[in-house]
Amino acid sequence: MKLPDIVVRILAGSVFIGLLLGGILINECTFVAVFSLLVALCLYEFYGLIKKVAKIPVIRAWNVTGGLSLFLGGFYYCAFSASAIVFVPYVAYLIILFVSGLYMKHPNPVRSLAYSFLGQVYIAVPLALTNYLAFAYEPGSYRHVYILALLVITWVNDSFAYLAGTAFGKHRLFERISPKKSWEGFTGGAIIAMASSLIFAHFFPNLSAIAWLGFAAVVVVFGVWGDLFESLIKRTLGVKDSGNMIPGHGGVLDRFDSTILAIPAIFVYLSLVNSFAC
Repeated sequence: MKLPDIVVRILAGSVFIGLLLGGILINECTFVAVFSLLVALCLYEFYGLIKKVAKIPVIRAWNVTGGLSLFLGGFYYCAFSASAIVFVPYVAYLIILFVSGLYMKHPNPVRSLAYSFLGQVYIAVPLALTNYLAFAYEPGSYRHVYILALLVITWVNDSFAYLAGTAFGKHRLFERISPKKSWEGFTGGAIIAMASSLIFAHFFPNLSAIAWLGFAAVVVVFGVWGDLFESLIKRTLGVKDSGNMIPGHGGVLDRFDSTILAIPAIFVYLSLVNSFAC
């Protein structure tokens, strides 16, 4: 018997969220395992779109391997205070990628290289920076606080932006790229998301309440831009979803698009906050 679409959507979403939260909350081993899988799946979807839809010849397996080496190098660098030697595999990947362009039997090899680098900058680099967030709350020790806050605030913002937009949305936020998003939805989501950050301020006073509000504001603004940027990619390629790995939800990249751009923004924000605190 086929399950109703809404049931499939709820079950698939629950499994996805459960895996993410489990990976974050248990320990650093589950974190690196789950996020390595996330890196691989997001890159696999992205390069699959480029190869199959845009018809640009990119070596999907090689680019996924490169992104994974960056993430794992970042983990060892943050977790064990390792030297920069942990990034040698990623530098080797970049060198080989450049050299491979010379041997591509394709009329526009630079275009292929450009899309390969876009995937690294858009996906691999932000997800590699989650390692900084994992060890920034208490230097030298794995703490899930900042990553958990990033995800929770993003989910709260997305949920309440949808509800407010459905109920009150009249003025389009960015109609050229995402016709359904409204300023009313953005405002409603932002207010609840920033309010939710005060819960983190209560339980995790490493940041002041003002700093946590700033944290939420950065997540909200850059989360919306991240969502819009993925919409721009899909609109450019003429596809609705990045993939179909999560039944009822589309691809993994679709479910993580708001977070991807927020991660480097939070990296910059926390770096500045910590610098001024010192």
